[in-house]
Amino acid sequence: MSGRLFAVIPAAGHSRRMGRPKLLLPLGGKTVLQRLLAALDLPAIVERFVVVRPNDAPLIEAAHAAGATTVIPDTEPPEMRVSIEHALRAIEERHHPDSDDGWILIPADHPTLDAAVTNQLVARWQHERPAILIPTHAGRRGHPTLFRWDLVDDVFRLPPDAGLNRLVKERIRDVVELEIQEASILVDLDTAEDYAALCRRFEPHSSDATDSTG
Repeated sequence: MSGRLFAVIPAAGHSRRMGRPKLLLPLGGKTVLQRLLAALDLPAIVERFVVVRPNDAPLIEAAHAAGATTVIPDTEPPEMRVSIEHALRAIEERHHPDSDDGWILIPADHPTLDAAVTNQLVARWQHERPAILIPTHAGRRGHPTLFRWDLVDDVFRLPPDAGLNRLVKERIRDVVELEIQEASILVDLDTAEDYAALCRRFEPHSSDATDSTG
């Protein structure tokens, strides 16, 4: 029987490089966050956990409207690693995962991910159950990454200044890569230029929205 999967979506950043909140920007008739959550809305993923800042009411409301569960720390997470730890604690408290379960990690600013790609990764993980599964495209690693639940303790043992890349390096022999044809696994949204390029890609839906939010 396949192990359960839980999605971890860090979304507590300030969008400083964008200059305005980016996760609620319109893109192809949906918001950035809605697009990502839709790509994770699969039967194999038991629950999607979005980590948000405690004062970000619009994002909390949007996550709930999309059917996700919000994790709201008492104080703002200073970095993504802390957001991930909050989500993992919430999953532990809510679901008490077995070591053979897993979690899928993707930052919230990856709106071009689609469910077909997520399904490819989930199917490979369920078949082989690797400790770490990373998608690649043209020799580059992308998102999302899948981790077996028995690595969670290793996350909390990382040095305070280390991110999840440190864990991947430490467990390099346990990493499985899956080549994905779609470049969407490499696309994130950081700047106004990134957003403009994505809007052009999703036209005509986004063109009017771009003008109204500019």
